[in-house]
Amino acid sequence: MPKSKRSKLITLTKTQKKGKEGKELLFNQIRESLEIYKYVWVFDVANMRNTFLKDVRRDWTGSRLLFARTKVMAKALGITREEEYRENLSKLSKYVKGAVGLLLTNEPPETVESYFSEFKKSDYPRAGQIATVSFTLPSGVIYSRGGQIPEEDDIPLPHSLESTMRTQLGVPTTLKNGKVYIDNEFKVCGKGDILDAKQSRLLKLFGIACAEFTIRLVAYWTDGKVHELDSSPDSVGELSEGDMDDDEE
Repeated sequence: MPKSKRSKLITLTKTQKKGKEGKELLFNQIRESLEIYKYVWVFDVANMRNTFLKDVRRDWTGSRLLFARTKVMAKALGITREEEYRENLSKLSKYVKGAVGLLLTNEPPETVESYFSEFKKSDYPRAGQIATVSFTLPSGVIYSRGGQIPEEDDIPLPHSLESTMRTQLGVPTTLKNGKVYIDNEFKVCGKGDILDAKQSRLLKLFGIACAEFTIRLVAYWTDGKVHELDSSPDSVGELSEGDMDDDEE
């Protein structure tokens, strides 16, 4: 039997430059949770939104979900074989980099995978994200949904927004008979464009929630083994020791 490392003191010198107490608290919380929960999952997030992450936390109140400093989370699991809190947790820590979090739970893998495969939330895109739709404002009177629905089911854009459209958002509008108007159609964005601040504001103004908050399960640890999930949601493979790369995080 390998010597237990649970009571071994691990220094956080390399990861602590500020907020030392907060990092130590996170470190200890993870170590305590490793004594309670059978499964440790690493997940990554697309289009991070705190509001939606709170929904996930609420749904998993019997488990522990952490989205915090990756260096501290990896350190708590153990980056090397000598530091790992439990057998082979160092193999899981290699995935703790980037926009990832940890889920510690006693729920079986089938339950976890089923939940996260169905958890999707729509939101407005932010500047710097890639547009998933093309959107063009039709010429004439501008309506509140920008031509996405029939005019008879829509209402004209409030005239008070004309100045904002023209001076802040770059749309060549005019005010005619109290209505916001453009002479020619105006392309807001094309699918695949990297959105700037003006484009993202226009998409939100016209109610186009084309960003999707999703959580992708990356890998999990249980009973001394690490399992990696590939692009197929039903396919899980166990990592061998040779698959472990150096963690630069």
